[in-house]
Amino acid sequence: MNLIQDLKFQYKIGNVGVRLIFWNLILFAVPEVFFALAQLFHVNIDYLSYVSLSTNWSDLAWKPWSVLSYAFFHFGVIHLVFNMLMLHFTTRLFLTFFTQKQLLGVYLLSAIFSGLIYLLGYHYLPMLVNVSTTMVGASGAIMAVLIATTAYQPFMDVRLALFGKVKLWQIAILFLLLDLIQLPMNNTGGHIAHLSGAFFGYIYIRLLQNGTDLSKIVDSVLNLFSKKQSTPFKKVHVNPKKPAVKRESKIVVKDKTQQQLDEILDKISQSGYDSLTAEEKEFLFKAGK
Repeated sequence: MNLIQDLKFQYKIGNVGVRLIFWNLILFAVPEVFFALAQLFHVNIDYLSYVSLSTNWSDLAWKPWSVLSYAFFHFGVIHLVFNMLMLHFTTRLFLTFFTQKQLLGVYLLSAIFSGLIYLLGYHYLPMLVNVSTTMVGASGAIMAVLIATTAYQPFMDVRLALFGKVKLWQIAILFLLLDLIQLPMNNTGGHIAHLSGAFFGYIYIRLLQNGTDLSKIVDSVLNLFSKKQSTPFKKVHVNPKKPAVKRESKIVVKDKTQQQLDEILDKISQSGYDSLTAEEKEFLFKAGK
């Protein structure tokens, strides 16, 4: 397989965390390359101005999508790489305990929540009033995923290079303290978004433990777009002798296949793709078609 086919395959078999990374990388690389080439023809377009979240409410009026789109774009390569490493780290922890739909819900809802708190901060905090700026980056949503996992399993052991084994709550506290310390120094809006995301992650877990899953809001919205249009009623003749289809057996087969696929993906995450047997590689390739 060439590089493009391999990337397509990785995207197809990847979980929501992997796909979020793909979306962020694509939405950074494609515009950067396209508009860099456009400058050769004296076409200068600041595409980030169309997707970044501005502190001006008037800007939000003509680009309401920016309350979410900002969380999929980044200012530069370093900003992107650091956030994607953190996104990979936090989503793997989150998916240890929760579903992929819950991960997507937390990411999207926390991005919106962080964006709204960011806007309110620049209109009601004295040091930020009359300051005009914009924001992009997935940091707020990533903090939500990290704190949500920490709130649910704070004493989970995490092995870090150079530091060895630490508790998850220690990592979370470190990031929270860094944001609080830097809050009045620079990038105040960004740190507000980080802390807002952390707050959302904590509230999400507490509500979930009380029986309220906020991620179902995103799931319900996505289902509205995924439902196929109903076909008009057609009169048909039913053959009474035709045996009924046993749906239960199909569900069992699907569950077994998904379980085998999950086991192979876990093996890849722990030992790498080369650790798979020939049969496992063949099964993975067929599952990706």
